[in-house]
Amino acid sequence: MRKYWVFVGGGIGLGLCFIALLVVGTYSAAAGIAGAASGAVGLAKGAVPARYQPLVEKWGNLCPAINPALLAAQLYQESGWNPRAQSPAAAQGIAQFIPGTWASHGIDGDNDGDRDVWDPADAIPSAASYDCELSGYVKKVPGDATDNMLAAYNAGAYRVIQSGGVPAISETQNYVKIIRSLETSFAKPVGRVQPSQQAAGAIYFAQKKLGTPYLWGGNGTADQGGRFDCSGLTQAAYRTVDIELPRVANDQYNAGPHPSRDELLPGDLVFFSDDLNNSRAIHHVGLYVGGGYMINAPYTGAVIRFDKIDTPDYFGATRVTKDGAAALPTALPES
Repeated sequence: MRKYWVFVGGGIGLGLCFIALLVVGTYSAAAGIAGAASGAVGLAKGAVPARYQPLVEKWGNLCPAINPALLAAQLYQESGWNPRAQSPAAAQGIAQFIPGTWASHGIDGDNDGDRDVWDPADAIPSAASYDCELSGYVKKVPGDATDNMLAAYNAGAYRVIQSGGVPAISETQNYVKIIRSLETSFAKPVGRVQPSQQAAGAIYFAQKKLGTPYLWGGNGTADQGGRFDCSGLTQAAYRTVDIELPRVANDQYNAGPHPSRDELLPGDLVFFSDDLNNSRAIHHVGLYVGGGYMINAPYTGAVIRFDKIDTPDYFGATRVTKDGAAALPTALPES
């Protein structure tokens, strides 16, 4: 059971005054923040499991059309980092190659004498190599080179060449949008992250739940007495502003870019992990309100309350975006 610093206020009424001061003060201090970061090619802290990070960093720089964050986004979208994943369409491994594509484009990434679709040391380099091969096919096509490469991955290079860019196919256009949105979630920001436009609404919902008893697995439904657990509360808070987050805390981490500790703004999700180098080990999430505090649904026997975020297991933060949340996969291939 994790331990928390507890903010003790003079009741919920004073608590709401406290949160209002935090929100106003934090946003005032951030008033000079510029637009969103661009050109980020590094990986956000812990976004890629440690055992795969060196492969993603190395092979994500194989050609100009890709970068480590983009490659990470593809792998997460395809398999959720599961090297034994297999889809109903027989796509296999962490990069979800179908057998015919693997036979033509799989490479021996670790130089051990074989090409094994189930081995991430071969499959991750093969995914990068295949991306770069496709980018070469469409390099003369007008428009964004990476968008065209992703469209070729989905619809085929000939269709991209014929269309003069991303073809007017809803599936292909959606695929490009999803991967580019996830790329932002896996990238280490360059400069400051653009403030959220929906944060105030999420905070407004969460603050009304202060004092509500915690319930493991709670989604706030009537049969649960309106009670929540940590990720149930953050999911419900953002649902009120038309953003649908995943149910599990470690998946919520991928719902947007990642501001540093000194760049936090009210509405950011703050995360806590058993492994400070791996977002898949995240076990808790809260809603930041400013001044070093979050609205927190902590554990059985406690109530939703203010807690400090500066604990030894503090992992990092996510500034939720609608596109980032919408890009997260709703179902991943089975192992």
